[in-house]
Amino acid sequence: MKGNLNGRVSVFTVQVFPVPSSAFTERRQTTTFTVSGLSCCAPQPSQSGDKHNNYSRVYLREREMKRRLQKKYFILILGYSVLLLLIPYMLDYRSKSEHIKHGKQQPRCPDLGMWNNGDKFGNTTDTVEESVVNRTQSKIHVYLHATWRTGSSFLGELFNQHPDVFYLYEPMWHIWQALYPGDAVSLQGAVRDMMKALLRCDFSVLKLYTGSQNITTSFIFGWRKNKVICSEPLCEAYKRNEVGLVQDDVCGKCPRKDIKELEKECKKYRVVVIKGVRVLDLGVLVPLIRDPALNLQIIQLFRDPRAVHNSRLKSKQALVKESIQVLRSKKQTEKYKRLLLPNKRGNRAENYVSSAMEIICDNWLNDMMLMMNAPLWVKRNYIKIRYEDLVLHPMEELKRLYTFSNLSSFPAMDKFVLNMTHGHGYSSDKPFLISSRDAKEAIFAWRERLNIEQISQVEDYCSEVMRQLGYQKNSVDQT
Repeated sequence: MKGNLNGRVSVFTVQVFPVPSSAFTERRQTTTFTVSGLSCCAPQPSQSGDKHNNYSRVYLREREMKRRLQKKYFILILGYSVLLLLIPYMLDYRSKSEHIKHGKQQPRCPDLGMWNNGDKFGNTTDTVEESVVNRTQSKIHVYLHATWRTGSSFLGELFNQHPDVFYLYEPMWHIWQALYPGDAVSLQGAVRDMMKALLRCDFSVLKLYTGSQNITTSFIFGWRKNKVICSEPLCEAYKRNEVGLVQDDVCGKCPRKDIKELEKECKKYRVVVIKGVRVLDLGVLVPLIRDPALNLQIIQLFRDPRAVHNSRLKSKQALVKESIQVLRSKKQTEKYKRLLLPNKRGNRAENYVSSAMEIICDNWLNDMMLMMNAPLWVKRNYIKIRYEDLVLHPMEELKRLYTFSNLSSFPAMDKFVLNMTHGHGYSSDKPFLISSRDAKEAIFAWRERLNIEQISQVEDYCSEVMRQLGYQKNSVDQT
């Protein structure tokens, strides 16, 4: 560039630098020119700028293609990983489905660690013999562990009639009613805690679930049939040492007593018995079994699943709520999701009651597996009984039950149990009413009332339980 400074002509050299492509959308370079002695710069497109621009576009395209390729690889790897995780699950689910389809009920391995390899006193199994509580010198607590429609009310009545027994009928019913529609499993902890309090003759726990702080005897423990509540000293309607069914209308006239008075009576008895159907898993009671202060004995009642199913269908309207709660406890398990969706055929209540039967059989099987692997001190405090044996051989089974519970039988009780099992007909119009019945008709009624499809369904779902308990499939002469 030329300039006139102080009468002289000077020549300046200007070096041209290319402008970075990041600053402008197009590359430009400067060129020199002179206008009237002044130097100026002006942009001018060049071939090298276009070349750089092409290189940038190619680089961006290659980068985008690489990103897309990486994304495809990521999705492919992710899908492959998910597939690897699903394969074992699908194989296991298919295996279980095939077992169910072909009538093979699968047992679940029990958690043997819950026993802590020792007895209820913390001793090892080698010293169990020395640490077992002497039943003749301590208070005994008995839980009649059953499910709906297995004959548990009849079993409970055999203890209700005994003058040395304080009998509690279905106390955990209040929990299920108060916390409905809570699922059955979530209620198990509350059920166990209530049972522990009741076994210690602390009935104030009922206030948490009855919605009242003023609980009286005319509200709890099946009071209209409860021999303690309807007998002296709480009521003059009956004598405690007399054996016989309590009449509703007679006991209904008994004066209401505060639960404090009932607690005092409870503490006088050396045997406290609770009958319940709301403990679904025997493992829930392990903490109570381990408590040496409770000296808890378990009597578990079983019955032919086909007979149970038949009885449940007969009283289906009364069992809908409980069945739904049982089904909800398994809703997260793939095997049981279909049970919450009753098919379009038949009555909705019937579908719920029928579906819950499968879960009941699974719970039975889990209980049997638990006790099969339990330590000696646990087995010593547990017996199981079949309803069929109880009603066909009442004298022998009654003696076994009373011996286990440290009770003595007597002629009046022997006569009572014989009359209760040698009545007329299967049952009355009220399925929950305790009455004298024809034992054989009660046992085999399912053969006439269930159709082939219903029988096959129960036998498939409950195949392993039936095998363990000695019930033959499609048997006519045997149970």
